[in-house]
Amino acid sequence: MTQKNSILIIDDHPLFREGLKAIVERDSRFQVVGEAGTGRQGLRKAKQLQPDLAVIDISLPDINGIQVTSEMRSTVPSTRVMIVSMHSKIDYIAEAFQAGATGYVAKDSASDRLVQGLESVLKGEYYLDSSVSHQVVEKLMKLPVREAKITDAEYGSLTPREQEVMRLLAEGSAPKEIADKLFISPKTVENHRANIMKKLDIHSTMELVRYAARLGLIDVDLWKE
Repeated sequence: MTQKNSILIIDDHPLFREGLKAIVERDSRFQVVGEAGTGRQGLRKAKQLQPDLAVIDISLPDINGIQVTSEMRSTVPSTRVMIVSMHSKIDYIAEAFQAGATGYVAKDSASDRLVQGLESVLKGEYYLDSSVSHQVVEKLMKLPVREAKITDAEYGSLTPREQEVMRLLAEGSAPKEIADKLFISPKTVENHRANIMKKLDIHSTMELVRYAARLGLIDVDLWKE
């Protein structure tokens, strides 16, 4: 039997969590392994369960979903994050991707697009709900990259292996996937990631994506509707 992809749902509305769970588990490839009603509870469950993907709402009663996303990407890097939120403003979406999310679905279209989003994110692709304006991607690409100048010289300071890891990270691959592809350990991938961030003075995965896109190392069409 094929192993199911494990999903953690973090949302403070029990009825909405139940709705998301029902949508997810209609597809035999996915299984909801945990639920949480607060951000802190969600972070604890993520560390405990190590799910393949966490579905997170932005509006939570203690810390918001963007903060949860950022902490989760640091503490449970193998878990991908999809935001499912009532907020569809560009700024919210940009912040979510900057924090490390790789998918964003509006709550009012979750029943139609959630599974499609899960598929894309778990394959290492970015997913942006097509009900949300494409101006989001344009805004993301125009945001400044922490005063780090985008130059080939900086990219050239990376070792060939670091360049390879950087491209795969920017394409959305998880550390374990990169490790399997390059025949190295996930710990080695994390060490390369830390060195890359330090050398380029980059502080988030989203900045890394923009850096790679501006150098032409990845295709901006990775962003899916």
